[in-house]
Amino acid sequence: MNLETEAEHPAEKIGKPAWRGFMHQLENLLVTLSLAGMVMLPLAEIALRKFFQQSISGVTAIVQHLVLVSSLLGAAIAAREDRLLSMSTVTTFLKGRWKTGAAVFSGAFTIAICAGLAVAGCQYVFISREAGKILAYGIPVWAIQALMPLGFAIIAWRILRHNAKSWKGGLLILVIGGLFIGIGIYPPMDPGNLVLPLLLLLGAAIIFGAPIFSALGGAALILIWGAQNPIASIAVDHYRMVLNPTLAAIPLFTLAGYFLAEGGASRRLIAVFQALVGRIKGGPAIVTALVCAFFTSFTGASGVTILALGGLLMPVLVSARYSEKDAIGLLTSAGSLGLLFPPCLPLILYAVVATSNGATVTIKEIFLGGLGPGVLIVVLTAWWGVRRASKTVQKDDLPAFNIKTAGRAMMEAKWELLLPVVALTALFGGFATPVEAAAVTALYAFVVETFIYRDLRFWRDTPRVMTECGLLVGGVLLILGVAMGFNNYLIDARLPDQAVDWVGRTIENRWTFLLALNLFLLLVGCVMDIFSAIVVVVPLIIPMGLAFGIDPIHLGIIFLANLELGYLTPPVGMNLFLSAMRFKKSMPYVYRSVFPLLLVRLPGVLLITYWPALTLVLPGLLK
Repeated sequence: MNLETEAEHPAEKIGKPAWRGFMHQLENLLVTLSLAGMVMLPLAEIALRKFFQQSISGVTAIVQHLVLVSSLLGAAIAAREDRLLSMSTVTTFLKGRWKTGAAVFSGAFTIAICAGLAVAGCQYVFISREAGKILAYGIPVWAIQALMPLGFAIIAWRILRHNAKSWKGGLLILVIGGLFIGIGIYPPMDPGNLVLPLLLLLGAAIIFGAPIFSALGGAALILIWGAQNPIASIAVDHYRMVLNPTLAAIPLFTLAGYFLAEGGASRRLIAVFQALVGRIKGGPAIVTALVCAFFTSFTGASGVTILALGGLLMPVLVSARYSEKDAIGLLTSAGSLGLLFPPCLPLILYAVVATSNGATVTIKEIFLGGLGPGVLIVVLTAWWGVRRASKTVQKDDLPAFNIKTAGRAMMEAKWELLLPVVALTALFGGFATPVEAAAVTALYAFVVETFIYRDLRFWRDTPRVMTECGLLVGGVLLILGVAMGFNNYLIDARLPDQAVDWVGRTIENRWTFLLALNLFLLLVGCVMDIFSAIVVVVPLIIPMGLAFGIDPIHLGIIFLANLELGYLTPPVGMNLFLSAMRFKKSMPYVYRSVFPLLLVRLPGVLLITYWPALTLVLPGLLK
């Protein structure tokens, strides 16, 4: 089952040159090998430590640099397939020359930003080369760091190819982009006076479809350039982000989810939950909530859940006499249910960013903190589905519970049902670090889907699945990397401290602060995707939460619970667009379908906010 969108990617057009096809295959192979290395090296480290009391020299540093390699390659592949994450919805409503003009302007500005980031990367590589640091086995660190400027150059070229609808359009993009680059090299006035106009132009480019990384990287470039500070600091911050010891867990847990999603796990798990709860009125809604939560917790991407399970669950809901509107609303909402369950990507990303900004949040703590709130949101969603079950459905219309059928379904899916047990046992069992636990989970999912169920063929399917995973992770880590430069500029400018002072003067107690925080985060969810929100907003709210005595674990779950709603909130909720595409419905139709679920889940978010024990009881057991 291929999770690609149904639209043809420009890079896949018939008649592309043979050399380009070879380069694409080489990129796919390299990202596959880098992910494979990230899996196998921690596993080898566990075995050597367990049986021989030895370790691999420099294994941690090697894995960290493989994260850099896979993230940049994945981002380049995402640019190749025209799938870099974007916040804009305006371009879907533009036609003709307006659409072409938007593509030219956003493409030109993005190319200029990529050029600036590439220059920053080159400057850092030259500095690093002079230092002469060795990674391991004689490999110089600068050789790996050189992928940063190279990656941005490749992304710029591919954005030019996608945004230029003709040679004239391409020439115009180059001219406009060159103009912006020229302003950066030879500013016509004091750079400080150009910051605001350039930021306004950047905002226009984002509205017209420029990818998210260009928003954060562009803001960092403009602000640092305007302050006449060295732009190489952006590359320095990008590289330091990669050295975070837990960051490798993100691509590894996501890889495990992709193996599940691309295999036959969806069919087997749906059969299990149907056998267990099918007798209950509204049982198909419960099945939808449980299966979607399971999948999203491992893939970290609710869009993958909608694309993978929408075609399977939609007929189940319709056959149970749910209206099409209710079925689409339920599936769109359920796609984000697993974001609070371990080992979901946003949980790990929050822990990484929060720890980098003065809080102490371990992956184990945030995983445990999300369990109670996650169950609450699942229960509320399933309850709505049960309430909406057609009143024409009588008890006799429902399939009788059959213990033999349920037993057979559970035996058929037993290896996949054990996956959460494997992940959590490896993590909390005391014999593996978070990265090693993620590697164990990824290998387990790979073996189950490839060699036990044989849904995936080793040579044909494994590279494709790993490339798809690298594409998603590369897009996310690209955003995180360039955002670090932007965040550090804000910290140097003391913006978080000023925000804390203002909040302290304006808001008197923590309960009022929490209410204001909810309103603010709901607004953020309306205009930002969850990944960019984590890297931009978390550094601002962490010091505020600490000032009001709010545990950073509780603050993180509040943040993610609100951003879960962001997937469902117009105008840029990611699930809304994917649902409209998957079910071939208009955006207004999807908005109306999802609105009741927003009202149902909002009280759950408020309960999570004002009842800290729901989040903090389980993490407290670790202390």
